[in-house]
Amino acid sequence: MKHPAALLLADGTRFDGEGLSYEALALGEAVFYTGMTGYEEALTDPSYAGQLLTFTYPMIGNYGISGTAAQHSHACVAGTIVKRLARHPSHHASRGDLGSWLDEQRVPALIGVDTRALTIALREHGTIRAALAVGDAALEKMEAALVPYARETSTVGLVADVAAREITLIAGGTGAPHIVVIDCGVKRAIVRDLSALGAQLTVVPYSTTRAEILERRPDAVVISPGPGDPTDLPETIATLKSLLGELPLFGVCLGHQLLALACGAKTYKLPYGHRGGNQPVKALRDQSVIVTAHNHGYAVDGASLPGDLEATMVNLNDGTNEGFRHRHLPIEAVQFHPEASPGPFDARYLFAEWISSLRS
Repeated sequence: MKHPAALLLADGTRFDGEGLSYEALALGEAVFYTGMTGYEEALTDPSYAGQLLTFTYPMIGNYGISGTAAQHSHACVAGTIVKRLARHPSHHASRGDLGSWLDEQRVPALIGVDTRALTIALREHGTIRAALAVGDAALEKMEAALVPYARETSTVGLVADVAAREITLIAGGTGAPHIVVIDCGVKRAIVRDLSALGAQLTVVPYSTTRAEILERRPDAVVISPGPGDPTDLPETIATLKSLLGELPLFGVCLGHQLLALACGAKTYKLPYGHRGGNQPVKALRDQSVIVTAHNHGYAVDGASLPGDLEATMVNLNDGTNEGFRHRHLPIEAVQFHPEASPGPFDARYLFAEWISSLRS
């Protein structure tokens, strides 16, 4: 069943279209994703929590939903916008169509709008708060709900919505390094890749203390990706600061930002954010270029890196910091996702090299 639906940006711009069966009003940051594929991964990526995700590719859903590509137990986006939805997918791994899955996951969806025009608006304005309404009742409330929300800037609570609440143990190979993964919204692919490299994993909530981490007697710690502003997690930053020099640390995406803050650097909000699987990154050690997957709205201020930190990666599109390492301690981090496959495997070596260093 189709319902009237619309997206209202905080600057007053409105896009009207049709919704699916699930009627709701969703508030969030309107952002866009540039990948031609990977919609199942994106919709279930915890880093998209609190965001209204626009797909720039004109048709979405043509290979359906498999379930195996999901990065979380449920959809994480606040809502989604597509130009054309494929109603009859064709792929051997498909277990259902995208529209039915969005309804099952209770994700409000806006279909049939000019996503090129919306993307241009977002490119000119930058990330902007918005309301997505599906159904007459939601449309009536949309403008009144957006006004106070547009003034609110805090992202507190986003990590809590998607991070683990319990500790999970994942066995590794004989003599494998034991890695504690601090879950700020970890993707299943990260757990999969670390496990495939033989590591024994203990996944813990982002609120886990220094004492609780050390009690597990790990060989190293990985800080996961996740949504929102890293400065909204002062307790996690304090825990990481207390672990400097105690254990090898590796940060990914939000983890990269949290680790930078713990080491004395600064972060800032990007005007547009980086989202998609086509970001060129240069490794400064050998000047090689890799194609990487991104999903973040904040960045580490490369100019703020203290003397003990050395930049290792840089984004070739806008010059933002994509990685750093400590000059004396076993600490490193990257802003992109090594577990993703845009290159398709350009960045996979990072986890392998790091785990190999733990064994040496």
